[in-house]
Amino acid sequence: MTNEALVRENAELRRQLAERDILIGQLQAELLALRNEVAALKEALGKSSRNSSKPPSSDGPAAPLRKRKRPTGRKPGGQPGHQRHERELVPIDKVNKVVECIPECCDRCGKRLHGKDPNPERHQVSDLPKVEPVTDEYRLHSLGCSCGHTTRAKLPAGVPTGAFGPTVVATAALLMGVYRLGKRLVPQLLDDLFGLPMSTGAVIGCQRIASEAIAVPVQEATSFVRAEPIKHADETSWREGARRTKVWLWTAVTACVTVFCVQTRRNTTAARELLGKVCGVLVSDRFSAYLWWPDRLHQFCWAHLKRDVTAISEREGESERLGKAMLEEIGRMFAWWHRVRDGTMARSTFRVYMRALQRRFEALLAEGAALPACKTSRTCKKILRHSDALWTFVRVEGVEPTNNTAERTVRHGVILRNISGGTHSQDGSRFIERILTVHATLRQQRRPILPFLRDACQSALLGKPGPSLLPPVVTNQPSGPATC
Repeated sequence: MTNEALVRENAELRRQLAERDILIGQLQAELLALRNEVAALKEALGKSSRNSSKPPSSDGPAAPLRKRKRPTGRKPGGQPGHQRHERELVPIDKVNKVVECIPECCDRCGKRLHGKDPNPERHQVSDLPKVEPVTDEYRLHSLGCSCGHTTRAKLPAGVPTGAFGPTVVATAALLMGVYRLGKRLVPQLLDDLFGLPMSTGAVIGCQRIASEAIAVPVQEATSFVRAEPIKHADETSWREGARRTKVWLWTAVTACVTVFCVQTRRNTTAARELLGKVCGVLVSDRFSAYLWWPDRLHQFCWAHLKRDVTAISEREGESERLGKAMLEEIGRMFAWWHRVRDGTMARSTFRVYMRALQRRFEALLAEGAALPACKTSRTCKKILRHSDALWTFVRVEGVEPTNNTAERTVRHGVILRNISGGTHSQDGSRFIERILTVHATLRQQRRPILPFLRDACQSALLGKPGPSLLPPVVTNQPSGPATC
């Protein structure tokens, strides 16, 4: 074979090798893409309430089971040392009748007994009386004048122009907003309990009257919440209108006042509308709509963070190691925090312990952020940008490390949405946000709801200021503004 043939053969082999190298590179890139796609599908398939924002009710049979607590061997119910909750006896002056039950003969020997027990056992039986509506009739006379004009009498002040008084309006609003009855069930219940016939249209009218009556107290509560030093915020989806357009139910929770607000958007503008200007510490679930709040006055929810870290630990490679290490630190932090909350660890000791934990946790986040482009890297970078918001609960007393307060509060709205399907109009949404505000706030303050609604409706009829949702101390003696 000549030198020219060898050169041509060599060139052909080199060309074939180059083509193979290109093909191998393409196959490797395709293999990497397929591996990433398989990993993403596995992660999506393994998503549950443990490692994502999905609710526990959406966990399928394939989702990992939660770790069950080991049986303690104790009987169900109250344990030794548990504070008893017993029904208190009604004061004797409010008892309808007293029946003295005195034994006549001895149970053992049959001898006749005499006298009375100075301290008899008191057994009270409560029952409900028959309740019937109290109906007042107003006869409006019309009298003619010599001038040809006829004058018709007007209703006295405080008498509603409709067919139902403040107590009926308040009861209907209570049944719809607090006890989650539909507009067709409310008249049925009023008829069954009180013999009061009412149409579905009248129920809607009661809803409108009650909503207008509590509008001012709710607005006052909103201003109060915005100025509070510590507040929790959360949101959930809602449905509005005949087409069931998706809107959002927002809530802001403080120690003694809670407000709700239905808004069309789930963004920063809606969050600002709810919270107002920056004032005090905000606890949130790290949703982007709240990130305008300064990090030094912001506390991210560690329960939500733990879910993200759990997702990291369930990935392969370096992510698994970093995720498990971060979960250990989170578990250690919660163990210490529970001791602080229970009073078995001093807060000063907790702060000292948390210094080293903070350094270790942020170092793990930095390692995760340095990984090649992947979900773990993106998650760690996002958290590190707002790392100050992880530790506000360590610095500021009274701040919780989780947003469970708001999560529990918004649950009533979630159940109401699932039952009713939402509201048919903006007026209905205004009623929902107002009645939920009244319900949550009065429950926090342990105040009865029906008397508040009745007084609000009566005050609206008389044109007088209604009752306030603010706690009595705040109402009587306003405190200074919170640090803003």
